[in-house]
Amino acid sequence: MASVKARHFVMVMPSRPSLRPRVLVVMPDQWPRAMLRAALREKGYDAVGTRNLDSALRIRPDESERGPVRLIIVDQPALASAGDQLEKLLERHRAPLTLLLARSTQAAPEGQGHWQKILRRPLSIADVVTASEALLPLSIEDRHPID
Repeated sequence: MASVKARHFVMVMPSRPSLRPRVLVVMPDQWPRAMLRAALREKGYDAVGTRNLDSALRIRPDESERGPVRLIIVDQPALASAGDQLEKLLERHRAPLTLLLARSTQAAPEGQGHWQKILRRPLSIADVVTASEALLPLSIEDRHPID
């Protein structure tokens, strides 16, 4: 009688890519917003942008294919006549980190307790990206472009 050899198969499951933290950029000026968003995506953040706080409130906190909003970057002009929209936005996204891009010629807005960091103009896109990386570091595996 012939011997039967048992064969063992190992099934390797592909690892699920990690969900990158989303960074929400609230900035009225389209081109600086687009450049900042692109620079953040180049580093590995899932960056999305809106013109104002009203449109930022339409960003869903939970999306099955995306990570949570963990950092909100707000350009000071987006706060003009915003009322309590900032508080609503922070509550909607479960109190993410915040970064204010402040005007050098204007006082920082009321409610400075909202901001983990305030950058004053003049500043570059690289300055904002560096501050974002300091506030919300990415894992080594996630440090590569997502586009």
